Amino acid sequence: MKGTTIVITSGKGGVGKTTTTANLGTALAMRGHRVVVIDTDMGLRNLDVIMGMESRVVYDLVDVVEGKCKAHQAMVRDRHRFELYLIPAAQSRDKNSLHAEQLQALCGELENEFDYVIVDSPAGIDQGFRIAISPAREAIVVVNPEVAAIRDADKVIGLLEASGLRRPKLIINRVSPEMVRRGDMMGQDDIVSLLSVEVLGMVPMDERLIIAANRGVPVVYDRKSAAGAAFHKIAACMDGDEVPIAAIDGRSGLMDRVKGLIGIDRSAFSHV
Repeated sequence: MKGTTIVITSGKGGVGKTTTTANLGTALAMRGHRVVVIDTDMGLRNLDVIMGMESRVVYDLVDVVEGKCKAHQAMVRDRHRFELYLIPAAQSRDKNSLHAEQLQALCGELENEFDYVIVDSPAGIDQGFRIAISPAREAIVVVNPEVAAIRDADKVIGLLEASGLRRPKLIINRVSPEMVRRGDMMGQDDIVSLLSVEVLGMVPMDERLIIAANRGVPVVYDRKSAAGAAFHKIAACMDGDEVPIAAIDGRSGLMDRVKGLIGIDRSAFSHV
């Protein structure tokens, strides 16, 4: 059966998009799938560092599309027993080094061999974003429960749907249940009411995630990590399992202020 290319993106940088890519790719591989993750953030290569593969990089994505090596020569395999591979971004090249047609051709080839091809998109909505989403059949938007991140996510969702990716899904990252309950942070229902997009999962704040990223080990390997458990649940949902998302109810009053700050009129949403 042919695999699926999924792009993981965000409007705002620093929301945890690359960490999400690393952990979902790893979690899917731990479920027995063949997975390849592709870093398209030219000049700012970080996915290899988070996955602990930076010392074994020889070739990169640009080398592949320019024909300097085969795709398999550029792939770095995870040290564990799972079928997980990385094609790193080019650290010394810019976004003009990669074209949409090249990435489409590569992902189409990889879909014949892998169950999941996961593309880590650069943050923002410029050329790099448009190239990264071009081969995707599905899209996941990573967002933090913050005003700026929500506003940027709205723009990204509109662009995704305009490109033909009609039902992007949302991962809400760095959620503090206590802050949500106090009414100091937006919860799932608040964000859905603003963005009108299905939530795939929520990832709590977790210091173990920071420690794991600094060590170059995806947090899904840490059985004591709440964030790791959340990524495993999200991977199960991606795999077709029915996994309920824990609801966190907040106090009323926050949303009125947020709507005023963002200036969102739901009737004017580009993607509604």
